[in-house]
Amino acid sequence: MTEPALTPERLAHLKSLERQVLWHACWMIHNANHLREKGEVKVGGHQASSASLASILTALYFHVLRPEDRVAVKPHASPVFHGIQYVMGNQTREKLQNFRGFGGAQSYPSRTKDIDDVDFSTGSVGLGVAITAFASIIQDYITAKGWSKRPDGRMIALVGDAELDEGNIYECLQEGWKHDLRNTWWVIDYNRQSLDGVVREGLWQRIEGIFTAFGWNVKVLKYGALQEAAFREQGGEALRGWIDRCPNQLYSALTFQGGAAWRKRLVDEIGGEPGVADLLAARSDDALSDLMNNLGGHCLETLIRTFESIDDDRPTVFLAYTIKGWGTPLAGHKDNHAGLMTKAQMEVFQTRIGVKPGREWETFSAIPSAKPVEDFLKTVPFFTEGTRRFASPAVSSAGPVFLDDRELSTQAGFGKILDALAQRDDALSARIVTTAPDVTVSTNLGPWVNRRGLFAREKLADTFRDERVPSAQKWEFGPSGQHIELGIAEMNLFLLLGAAGLSHSLFGERLIPIGTVYDPFVARGLDALNYACYQDARFMIVGTPSGVTLAPEGGAHQSIGSQLIGMSQDGLASFEPAFLDELSVIMDWSFDYMQRDGEATHDTRTWLRDETGGSVYLRLTTRPLEQIALRRENPLFRQGVIDGAYWLRPPSARTRIVLAYQGCIAPEVLMAAGRLAERHGDIAVLAVTSADRLNAGWTAAQRARRHGNGAARSHVEALLGAVPQSANLITVTDGHPATLGWLGSVEGHRTVSLGVEHFGQTGTIADLYAHFGIDTQAIMEAADSFARTGTAPPMRVHTA
Repeated sequence: MTEPALTPERLAHLKSLERQVLWHACWMIHNANHLREKGEVKVGGHQASSASLASILTALYFHVLRPEDRVAVKPHASPVFHGIQYVMGNQTREKLQNFRGFGGAQSYPSRTKDIDDVDFSTGSVGLGVAITAFASIIQDYITAKGWSKRPDGRMIALVGDAELDEGNIYECLQEGWKHDLRNTWWVIDYNRQSLDGVVREGLWQRIEGIFTAFGWNVKVLKYGALQEAAFREQGGEALRGWIDRCPNQLYSALTFQGGAAWRKRLVDEIGGEPGVADLLAARSDDALSDLMNNLGGHCLETLIRTFESIDDDRPTVFLAYTIKGWGTPLAGHKDNHAGLMTKAQMEVFQTRIGVKPGREWETFSAIPSAKPVEDFLKTVPFFTEGTRRFASPAVSSAGPVFLDDRELSTQAGFGKILDALAQRDDALSARIVTTAPDVTVSTNLGPWVNRRGLFAREKLADTFRDERVPSAQKWEFGPSGQHIELGIAEMNLFLLLGAAGLSHSLFGERLIPIGTVYDPFVARGLDALNYACYQDARFMIVGTPSGVTLAPEGGAHQSIGSQLIGMSQDGLASFEPAFLDELSVIMDWSFDYMQRDGEATHDTRTWLRDETGGSVYLRLTTRPLEQIALRRENPLFRQGVIDGAYWLRPPSARTRIVLAYQGCIAPEVLMAAGRLAERHGDIAVLAVTSADRLNAGWTAAQRARRHGNGAARSHVEALLGAVPQSANLITVTDGHPATLGWLGSVEGHRTVSLGVEHFGQTGTIADLYAHFGIDTQAIMEAADSFARTGTAPPMRVHTA
């Protein structure tokens, strides 16, 4: 689809809409802060940061964009975005009146919280920018497979210039270069002001140099049509030279001061040059102010002409000069980032923009003759197909892949399960796409990649194979590949998983994304992980190897708090299986769970909201465990694994000690249970596969009881309710003790929690387990202390 011609009539409509959406943005913020009843803190809303993007958003949404394009709007421009959606009928007056209020239009565009057509959530600066590059890579992946039913769209980010301080943007640039990025536009709102000040002089040169080095087109939009026309007058070149030399701070200050200040400064500094006096005299103060404010990022003609000049699919960055607060009384002031128009300033602004009192919330309140504009909106290309949320059928699994190894780690088991899935060659395996930040082999993805290959838009030679050099990695790059290899940048990993995990909604094609990362480095990409979950992206992240069990690697590669991340992260179901059968059941369930999109209702058996679906986090280990006989075909065993726990040794009326564990600490626990049974009788052993799901169900059931449902009972309450009240509970895990420490609160059992609270060091597993008091001896000491004194033993104090 080509953009319609920019006729004078069309341009007039666009200018009317530019004024209207600017009004809606400013008014909804004003209403939230000055008119609506509010709480104890300032509501905020960034009127100035919205205003600087009003022209760019108008040019894109009402003229340039096509339905297949996807846009990440910079966080602080959300009011303008909501205003555009309101004009198009995709947002309600009630939501705008409650902007930044409970249930109202969101502070920053949100796919999951807003009702209007948000493509990418934004808010954590820089991430909304970078995800567009990975969305483009995913679009290429889908196109290369021959699945796409729509033309390729442009993945567009509207970027605040201060966002360019974020490191993840530059990590993303390098990854894009490696993957031959295309169909990506970044439009930089170069207003040269950030939260705390004015950006450094000459930043544009650095921006241009960096993007050029990575193969991007760079388009600089510095002057608007009014300025370009003035430059052609006598004295115009002197004016252009003065603008080019003017420091950012001075330009901003003069913008705020207005036409008279501009005139005095220009007369003082270049008034004696030929033609300048006449050029200035020909314009009133208001006209001179309009001229100097007519930067490229505020000129619809310049914006549209530049956007339409792009006739290839190379990634392109547009450096659009703008003024923060453009068109408002706040324009140019260095404190305007979080500033708000006063009531007096709003009255002046309202009069100037032409909105009559009492009509502030009308859709076309700033447009005197609305009917032609309404007719024009029916022809806008971007909105012709309505909202653009797609759906894709779920792909079913043929069932769990069970392994028969007598001794194996869960990390190695994960690799073998994926390898078996690759051999199935069914609908599910065709939709799996894997990725890793340069840890493909060390996280056991190698067998999958050997069978399925690496993705590239063009087939690449395997030089080692061609030269007949023996290698275990028979990796081929090409369009049929199903693994996307990344460099060492965990932020990129989670941004790619986020983009791939939205493919069904963005592109109408289902993917099952699986990413692997060393478990301690989940924290390095935590912002992007949270961002992906906030958008309701669906993926599996495998954190492996994990814990102090990675003993020889030392503290830098040993995770402590990642279990707590899994428990606290919304939208992420966290599991830590000890045995292969558990892993098999969990992975098979996860493939279905990742594709669910049901109602957010609680299952009264577990009080979990599984029908909504979500992403999955597996914390796996490199420690080979001897496999014990589990009831793999028993539905109750499988259900317990998924619900979060099951009894390896059930309690009886004589039980006085319960050992509860999660993860690869299982051998120490089972050994302790056997020895303790000799002197304490029945020892119950609770195998926890997901402290996250146990805790979530327990919390929801408690809430239900507070709200009047006295029968609400979670899975963990049913399990521990069978334990005598006099029994003592010992929890053990290779991670922070708080992961399981809360279990004692469920039914009021006395509890001691063993785990890891400090950085580890190198050594053997036995060394470190003993050092942190999570070995068999420590478990037995805890049980014996309960038996002798009825209290938990004092925690060991360890020194490195």
